[in-house]
Parts: sequence; structure tokens; C-alpha cells
Amino acid sequence: MAARSMIPRFTRFKTVLSGSRKRAGALALALTSVLPACSSGSHLAQPVETGFVGEVVADEPQAVLVGRDVLAKGGNAADAAAALGLALSVTLPSRASLGGGGACLAWKPGDSAGQAFIFLPRAGLNDAGADRPASAPMLARGLYIMQLRYGSVDFADLLLPARNLASRGVPVGGLLASDLAAVQAPLLADEKTRAIFGNANGNVLVADDVMVQTRLAGALERMRIAGVGDLYVGALGQTFTDAARAAGGGLTTLDLRAAIPVAAQPLTARVDGVDISFLPPPADGGFGMAAAYLSNVGQNGGRVRAETAVSGWRARQGAKGAATSIADAQALLNSGHIPTGSVLPALPASTSFVVTDRQGESVGCAFTMNNLFGTGRIAGSTGIMLGASPVRKPLPLLPVAIAHRGTTQFQATATASGQNVAADTAAVALQAAIAGTRPQVTNGVGRANFVSCPAGLPGDGSKCFGWTDPRGFGLALSSGQSKKN
Repeated sequence: MAARSMIPRFTRFKTVLSGSRKRAGALALALTSVLPACSSGSHLAQPVETGFVGEVVADEPQAVLVGRDVLAKGGNAADAAAALGLALSVTLPSRASLGGGGACLAWKPGDSAGQAFIFLPRAGLNDAGADRPASAPMLARGLYIMQLRYGSVDFADLLLPARNLASRGVPVGGLLASDLAAVQAPLLADEKTRAIFGNANGNVLVADDVMVQTRLAGALERMRIAGVGDLYVGALGQTFTDAARAAGGGLTTLDLRAAIPVAAQPLTARVDGVDISFLPPPADGGFGMAAAYLSNVGQNGGRVRAETAVSGWRARQGAKGAATSIADAQALLNSGHIPTGSVLPALPASTSFVVTDRQGESVGCAFTMNNLFGTGRIAGSTGIMLGASPVRKPLPLLPVAIAHRGTTQFQATATASGQNVAADTAAVALQAAIAGTRPQVTNGVGRANFVSCPAGLPGDGSKCFGWTDPRGFGLALSSGQSKKN
């Protein structure tokens, strides 16, 4: 693929930075400047690859198609995951938005455990005085850092599909239609949200209605040209904070500057020769998923419910003054002495997806607005849906795990949504994915997504398959063939 710049007036990261300093320097620029967001300097090619290119599974089919196209044009799993995640901010703004956040887990051959990228919704400094306190926008930076570490193409290219979907319009999918129906009254009560989610009859959009988001397309184009940093320390960020305050969100430019994602080591376990990495705290759905999975396969004594394990963990965190750490969580998993608590209060909605490429690199992500449609308000001319502050809403369970044999062979990635049962559902899905079977997760409201390669990857991919809950609206796409399970 050709290494040419889309924005000639800026010096490329590739030529300025070298070795390990290249990554560190580019990361600093992404977080503190408005320079263009580039990765390795490659661009997506136009010819479509032949043969097995990977698996893409998500709750929203149009975003799946975006991820699949990136793989087909030569991008890897991290490239496809970033493009898919950005597309979700357009096609599923009830659960994913540039104004929201989430967490991703990535692994590639050569990694011992992979890496977690945590960009959970973050409270603003002026929450107490805000009418509808909003979370700082974490999604763009989180995906940028993940793709910077594991991707292969310019991040600017990965913004294009989302921009095009927003400007041209997309048919409302089944999951978004269901979410719109659930909260239609507050959305229709506001002029800006009504302009996007309402129809000429004064009702919310329904499935297959076309949703156009011209202002969001403008924000995405601005980020494509000026870089992700423009949303945090540039003109776009100033416009965003002004609009967020006008919408009652209470955000400031200091909140945006402080909205820094965290790259962390995953929680790990080894079961029957399979190495498994889980999202670590503060994405504690990964801890709950690990506790439930290990108890299900007989590694940690009696059966443990993920929800009660997370409840116990959160109580432990509160008792220690939020001083608990990934090392503490790992020690608990190793010991089998999992703290348990009562059932958690009703948790916010989320969405999840998995991408795996032909080389065996895999990325699993879970996103949230910390409430359906976040605060229910748009940040003015940016078109960005504001996420809800975690100060007034508990964080959801965001579970992701990747299974591999040693440092060379990918085996499975699993994740799930479903409010309080998300992590339990993900644990069941992981067990099935590692075994290469379809899971029995039809009880409860959890919705799982996974990719299973029981024979391992790299390889020809003939034994790999993706799975999405048949009761949902998701899509599993593999090697050019769609599979609605």
C-alpha cells in the first residue's frame, strides 16, 4: 500500500519519529495537539482481497459492513475495529457516540497477553452545577490510541466511512429503532434531538427510516482533516464545550484536556493450555466475566455470578478509597477468593463487537453512553450526542476476553451487552467460543458477540466462525458471506 500523505502541509509522523520514540511521540501529539492522526503511514487500498480476510461481529449490521470493508481492502483487525467503532457513533447513537466511551482489548501473534485500552465515560469538573451532567468525550481518543498501537493505516482514512454514513444518511436499524421507541418522549421534547430522531409526523424514526446527521458529518470531517486532537484542544473542542454547557452538560475545556484513555495490562488466566486475557478494572465487567468463567470451568471452586463478583469488587474498591488495582484483581482471580456482593442497581445500556483478521490479530470492544442516548441532548453544531456522567449513573459492565494458545495462535474473542447480565453472558459465550460451539445464552436479556477459531489462526480461516445472538439485531460477517444466526 502506498505511503502518501492525505494532508501534505503537515510533516508525517513516520518521517519525524523513529523506533520506540515514534509511537510515544505520535501518542503525545494525539492527546495534546491538533496535528493529523496518523498511524504507520499506509492507506487503505482499493482492490478487495480474496480468500479469508477475517470475521466481524457486532450488534449493528451497517457498522459490521464498514469493518468488513476495511479488512477486505487490506486493513487489519485494529483498523477495522476503529472504523467500526466510529461508524457506531453514527448508526447507533443510543449506545455509542463520540460523546461516550468504552473499552477495547487487543491481541496479535507475538503478544503474551495483549493490551487493554480503557476510555470509560469520565465525569466533568462542574457536574454538581449542571442540569444534565455530561461525560467527557472519550471514544475518539480511545479508538485512536488502540489503532495507533495495533493498526496499520492512517486513522484519517478510518473516519471516512463514518463521515459518509452521517452525511448521506443511514436506514435506522432494529436495535436503534427499539431504543428510540423506549425513550421517544424526552428525545422529541428537544428541538435538536427531534431534528435528528423525529419524522414529519412528530414521532420518532422507526426501522428503515433514513437518519441524516449533517452536523455530525462536519465534526467527523473536521477530525479527519485537523486530527483527533481538534476535539480536545482545538477549535472543535471549544465549539463542543460551549454547546455542551448550553445543553446543560457542564463540560469545560479542562475536562476535554483531562480526558486521557489508559493503556493497561489485561487480567489473565490459563485453563487447559489456553491463555485468556480479560479487560481489567476500571472496566470491571472483565473481572466479573473472568470470575464467572473460571468458576464455570471449575478453576475457582463453586459457581460465581459475574454481577455479584463485580458488586463485591466495587464494594472492595470503595472500602479502599478507590485504591484497588489491576494487580489486586489478578491476585483475587489467582486465589479463587472472589469477593461477592448483592445484586447491582439497574445498569446502563451498552453495545459490543469483535473483529479478527487473517493474521490472527483480534480486537473486542464494548461501548456505552452511560444511559440510553446519554443525556438525551446534542452538543449543538457538532452533532455529537452527549454521554451521561458516571456521577449520577453507575458504570455498566463492559466484558471482553481474548483466548489464545501461547503467543502464536488465536482461538477466540467474546464480549456481550445486556446491562446487569452482560458479564455473565460474555462468560458463557467465551466458553462456547473456545470449544467451537454455539452458546446457550437464550435466557435473560444478555446479547453476546464472539469469533471462534477452534483450529487456531493464522491459517486459512476455514474453521473460524462469528456468532451473534439470534434474538438481537446483530450481524456476523465472514469472508464475504453474511451469517444471521
